[in-house]
Amino acid sequence: MRDLLAGLVRDALADAIAAGDIALAEVPEVFLERPRDPSHGDWATNIALVSAKAAGANPRALADAIASRIAGHPDVAAVEVAGPGFINLRLSDAALQRVVEQVRAEGTDFGRVDPGRGRRVQVEFVSANPVGPMHVGHGRWAALGDSMARVLAHAGWIVQREFYVNDAGVQMDIFAKSVAARYLQKCGRDVAFEDTWYQGAYIAEIAEEIFAAEGSVWADAEPSAREAHFREKAYAQVLEHLKHVLHRMGVDFDVWFSERSLHAPGPTGRSEVDIAMDMLRGAGHLYEKDGATWFASTAFPEYGDDKDRVLVKADGELTYFAADIAYHADKFARGFDRVINIWGADHHGYVARMKAACAALGYPGQLDIVIGQMVTLLRGGEVVRMSKRTGEMVTFEELLDEVGADAARYFFLRRSTDQSLDFDIGLAKEQSSENPVYYVQYAHARICSILRKAAGAPDADEPAAAVAARVTGGEADLSLLSDPAELTLIRKFAELPEVVEMAADQLAPYKLTRYAEDLAATFHQFYTVCHVLSDDPALTAARLRLVDASRITLATVLGLLGVAAPERM
Repeated sequence: MRDLLAGLVRDALADAIAAGDIALAEVPEVFLERPRDPSHGDWATNIALVSAKAAGANPRALADAIASRIAGHPDVAAVEVAGPGFINLRLSDAALQRVVEQVRAEGTDFGRVDPGRGRRVQVEFVSANPVGPMHVGHGRWAALGDSMARVLAHAGWIVQREFYVNDAGVQMDIFAKSVAARYLQKCGRDVAFEDTWYQGAYIAEIAEEIFAAEGSVWADAEPSAREAHFREKAYAQVLEHLKHVLHRMGVDFDVWFSERSLHAPGPTGRSEVDIAMDMLRGAGHLYEKDGATWFASTAFPEYGDDKDRVLVKADGELTYFAADIAYHADKFARGFDRVINIWGADHHGYVARMKAACAALGYPGQLDIVIGQMVTLLRGGEVVRMSKRTGEMVTFEELLDEVGADAARYFFLRRSTDQSLDFDIGLAKEQSSENPVYYVQYAHARICSILRKAAGAPDADEPAAAVAARVTGGEADLSLLSDPAELTLIRKFAELPEVVEMAADQLAPYKLTRYAEDLAATFHQFYTVCHVLSDDPALTAARLRLVDASRITLATVLGLLGVAAPERM
């Protein structure tokens, strides 16, 4: 609808210029926005205000010249000039009624936009260390990253999901020592367990599984050999568990990228880290000081880093930043036009240096970093900090066990990422209109129930789409959809493309949860006011198409959120 009206305004400008009524060399770009007050119309444009100086004309007179050429168009019910020169436009009922069949024709493709224009984007998210279970913050980032990927794909991007596996470095060594110590204890050996090692009960569980499978064969092995074996065994076990838990939530990655691969020598004998360092050195972005190698981050003031960063310490040890630079060089070398990272709040101070490094590698402005704030679990208004099962932190998996994937995803997505999130476990499990995910899913189930009722007694397993196809066959006079509740519902459908575009542009899937709740409320209001299955066959036929369009739109939005659209509840 926005594009339709923008086209009318452009055509009106072109006609006025051709007629000599407006002195502009060319037709300027037309922008439309929704008025704050719906009584002012569906859309408004300030094109007359922004063009008046170039045209040497009074803005209001310019607006009148444009409006007069739009008035009377069958898709426009009203066009008005307001204030100093704003043009307010209201769509005709006929234009709105066409949206119903557009939704039904496009199905789950409805709402697609194309700012991505087929460009490639990588979304990297979760990337938890493979040394233990994920916490609920990882769950939030999983929901955010996967939904963001879905929205970007709906906005014309070619998307790849990636998990960066931190399988190198000190943490992996500590992990191996922790499992080995618990294993030796299981073998009856008196082994001290250091405070700096991983303390969780899961470490003992991993050691128990290794002992059950391999016995005490490793008890007398060389410590280095034992730890190397346990590192690989335990790492693979944890990684598979991470994949399993994420899959339960509907999150599957295209690529699991190993940090180790960055340090492994390639065909030339040099690693990805070496190659990235050579690139930066060759471009003049590295220097030596105090025996260390530094990246000149402050040479890129537009990203705001306050000091230069060490890549190689004086003792020759690489910093984590060196590997991260190599990782991002590898990402862009794979041909992505854009890279998006979702990081935890503890990485906030890392953003500026990483963006500066990407600019130094030759990819300025092509890295976006979203910082996800943490999650606080609540039960009965009280903060939940410990697992009932283990007495330790509540894991993401335990939360999934209790509330289910749909509720977890939806609640994780309801707030902007720059806000901390209070997750009310009791509310997430409640089957009432107070629970937002239940409210939205119930609206979809109710729609499917209406379609089944219209069909008489369909097969219990027949999908709602098939039922809808049967009950909406034949002709229908959509001009009968003139009740304010009907038109309000159609207007809500018509908002979806702009909501998708905004959510993709701002990397903000929470805008779709708001839209889903508004759409569900608008449908419930329509159903309260308008009897779908009435004694008037023509009106019933039209309203069934409206109900079916509601089903498709709601299912599409839930799909973008990664939440199921149940047909029965």
